[in-house]
Formats: sequence, C-alpha cells, structure tokens
Amino acid sequence: MDYNKSLIKRRRIRIGDISISYLLKETEPTNQTVVFVHGFPFNKNMWIPQLEGLPPTVRGIAMDVRGHGNSTTGHGFFSVDVFAKDLLVFLRKMAIKRAVVCGISMGGYIALRAYQIQPDAFAGLVLCDTNSLADDNTAKQKRFDTIQSVLKNGKRAFSIGFVNNVFGQKALSENPEAIDLIKSSIRRNTESSICATLLALASRTDTTDSLQEITVPSLVVRGAEDRVTPREQSDILVSKIPGATYLEIPDCGHLPNLENATRFNMELMAFLDQIDVV
Repeated sequence: MDYNKSLIKRRRIRIGDISISYLLKETEPTNQTVVFVHGFPFNKNMWIPQLEGLPPTVRGIAMDVRGHGNSTTGHGFFSVDVFAKDLLVFLRKMAIKRAVVCGISMGGYIALRAYQIQPDAFAGLVLCDTNSLADDNTAKQKRFDTIQSVLKNGKRAFSIGFVNNVFGQKALSENPEAIDLIKSSIRRNTESSICATLLALASRTDTTDSLQEITVPSLVVRGAEDRVTPREQSDILVSKIPGATYLEIPDCGHLPNLENATRFNMELMAFLDQIDVV
C-alpha cells in the first residue's frame, strides 16, 4: 500500500528478546498518542489509512506484533499474554505514559489483556471487531483444523480462504487494494508463525469478568457484515464496559478500517476529541 513517506516513518526498537517494527506518524507538540495493534495474521500496514488520517496534534504508532510483519519471533512460544506484555514494554520503551490503544480482532484481545495487567498505561480503548471471550471447544477445534490445513496446503491457500471470510461483499467487489494488502500481509508470515499464533488464540484467557473494571473512554466498533465477530459478542463489551459507545459501520465485514477508512477515521477522530489530553 502506498503511503505518505514524508509523514510516516518506519522504525525498529529492541524489547526483550525481539525487535519490534513499527510505523510512526510523529507530531510536535504531541497532545495524544494512538497505538494501533493489528489482527491475525496481518501486520502494521493495515493501519496506514488511519495514520494518514490523524490530525496534526495526534501521534500515531502502528506496531507489528511479535512474529508478524517485520517484528522478529524471539523464543517462538506465543500467547496473547506474551503479546500483551510486549505491548506494555513497547509503551515504556517509547516513553509513552498513557496511550489510546486501538486493537482489531486479535489486537483487541491483546489490548484487553494488557489493560488487565496495567490499566494506568491506557488513556482510552478502541475495540474493533473483537471480543472478550475465550474460545469454546468448537472454536478451538476449528483453529486446530486450520493449523493442519496450513501445514498441508501452505499459506497461499489459507490466505485466499481467509480473505473471502473477513471482507464484506462490497469490499470484495470494489476494494482490490485492501484485498491485495491483506493477502500480502498473510503471505509475509511464515507457516510456523501462523500456526503458533493460532495456538495462542485458542489458549487465550477470558477477559469478560474484568470488563467492568475498565475506567477509560471506550469505543466498540463492528462491521455490520462481520461473519467472524457476531453482534452478540460486541454487545457483551458494550454492556459490561462502563460508558462504552457502540458503532456499527454498514457494508463492512471484519476489517472496517480498510473497507470504509473514511467513515472509520471520522468516528475515530470524534472519539479522540472526547478524551482528555495527557
């Protein structure tokens, strides 16, 4: 995906046993910082439309989760807990005292777990097409079957099926750039990283019981045609997070930030305006 290279810079930083790759849209002075966390099995490039859409006073950062994009794998034992702790160390290394964290799908799982660990690192939450529930046995088995399929058929076949499932019908017929971006993001990952992340997702803990303890402004976003995250799962977030706002974007599937970036960015900006500058 093409982007404004004078506005957005590619950077790396060492944390623990890995090197994190991230995109930085810097501002001077910085009134707010938004950190974007991608879903599985994507990378930081899925947030380029949001970084370019941020106002001049808001700093934007999109990071590659361990083992995805250009971030290294490290010890190779993945879990949502490990990803969440990576995020918190990243914030400390970047000297970010409090951030608005925007996570989509797996990125939402990571954000919710990180909030459980260190709530004072957050100024706000944007939870996109995600949920707080742990996988039930049916969902776990589906992930295990996907692992076997990836090992047998490779990531190209996996990427084709995945794209057809995550996008709404309008994007599938009218947004080839977004589709190509997601296909290339999936293929950039190794088979071992894809399988390790599937195991991490299957073993993640349930964060539902702690939703009522979230005290920062929270926006729950869902594409109206999302076949991955049912409306009932979004409703749990909205009903249990105090003061949470719900936004459903029509004609979008699991990735509304790419399927309708203009609407997504407009709603994100309106949400940021409600958050006290820190």
